[in-house]
Amino acid sequence: MADLILEMSKSSVTRKIISTLRLPIPMPPRLERADGAWPHQPLTGRTVIVGAADKPAIIESAMQTLLGMGAELAVAANLDSATVQSAASTANVTLQSHGDEATKVHGLVFDATGIQDVEGLRALYDFFHACVGKIANSGRSVILARPPETASHPTQVAVNRSIEGFNRSLAKEVGRKGITAQVLYVEPGAEARLAGPLRFFLSPNSAYVTGQALRVTQLAKSQVQSKWTAPLEGKVAVVTGAARGIGASIAETLAREGAKVVCLDRPAEEEHLKQVADKIGGTTISVDITDPEAARKIADTCKNEFGGIDIIIHNAGVTRDKTIARMSPEWWDMTLNINLAAIIRVNELLLKEGVIRQDGRIVCLSSISGIAGNAGQSNYSTSKAGLIGYVSALSKDVASQGITVNAVAPGFIETQMTAAIPFAVREVGRRLSSLSQGGLPQDVAEVINFMSTPGAVGVTGNTLRVCGQSLIGA
Repeated sequence: MADLILEMSKSSVTRKIISTLRLPIPMPPRLERADGAWPHQPLTGRTVIVGAADKPAIIESAMQTLLGMGAELAVAANLDSATVQSAASTANVTLQSHGDEATKVHGLVFDATGIQDVEGLRALYDFFHACVGKIANSGRSVILARPPETASHPTQVAVNRSIEGFNRSLAKEVGRKGITAQVLYVEPGAEARLAGPLRFFLSPNSAYVTGQALRVTQLAKSQVQSKWTAPLEGKVAVVTGAARGIGASIAETLAREGAKVVCLDRPAEEEHLKQVADKIGGTTISVDITDPEAARKIADTCKNEFGGIDIIIHNAGVTRDKTIARMSPEWWDMTLNINLAAIIRVNELLLKEGVIRQDGRIVCLSSISGIAGNAGQSNYSTSKAGLIGYVSALSKDVASQGITVNAVAPGFIETQMTAAIPFAVREVGRRLSSLSQGGLPQDVAEVINFMSTPGAVGVTGNTLRVCGQSLIGA
């Protein structure tokens, strides 16, 4: 179902009318989304302003990544740029001065790793106070920092964690222009794994992700080289619940980047499932994920036809909404079985028998309901919260094989399910985010695609929200 307010916001005339009438309607920004496969240099012809606190640890690596994306690098003319200029000289990077207020830039990248105390946080203010107004609509901001849990002193923990609070507020301030803001917490020693996450957060592929913090670590033991175009070429991916909606979009996106996709759904969806698979040159497995023999069928099919798989996306899920006082035990059991128990059963067998190959990827669909809870969804929220804990724990168990495990937590995504929500509730759901609109299945698929690539080897045990910084659970 079309978002009427979003369509109205595309016209300068209707935007002016609503502004003149002072109606209490947030006018959503028009988001720039990816319209094809990953390009090698997505920032060609675009400028990124770089900055850093004293003694930065990551800015040189970030500059090299930005150059690899085709970006032009600049520093703000009204900032003391000695630290950045020194890093640029070491990295053999040429910087330009950006002092023209009328000329907008694609984004900002700030290295906060050198901030050691509360006074040092002033560097955040100085850089963003001077530069945030220069970001163009649908631009990007990324702050690089150290994970709070790696600090040894309480003051350092406080400082590192405070950066996340700053970023969340920044995201809410710039969201009205479709600008996103993220933190990349980079573990000491994991700097070489920065490029993949930084490229993703600066690209149009991350259009509906904002106000988030992602950890980059050395946990997964892998020597696989990152690949920026056709990153999934030669990979085999299984997508559950692939017949419709988000699942179909995930399958199409993985295929777009070169993967051979095995589309899985229940027998009742076989016709739709075949249509999706035929469209992308994939194959199908028709099985109910809750069938006691489902894991065995998936394992045998993948071994016999492909010799194993590289990626599994656990998208299949169900909602059965009632307050806990009115919920039947059947609805509770069904939801927990499909959304959590079945995923665990399938993964355990695939991992035990080595069906998921070295350097594999496991991605689970959680939900912001698993973070914040939701009235009438105690069963659903329980299952989705369980997945968040599950990926955190499992990521450690499989790290020695180079396998990463992550979760994606969508917010309000425009699907058949949300189209059935009563109008007033649907409108509230759409507007209660920094971007003032619902996301698209493509937005979820793009995040999952990123997590499936070799460049995401440093990202494991994370749950990343795809919700436009929904105010629910923020």
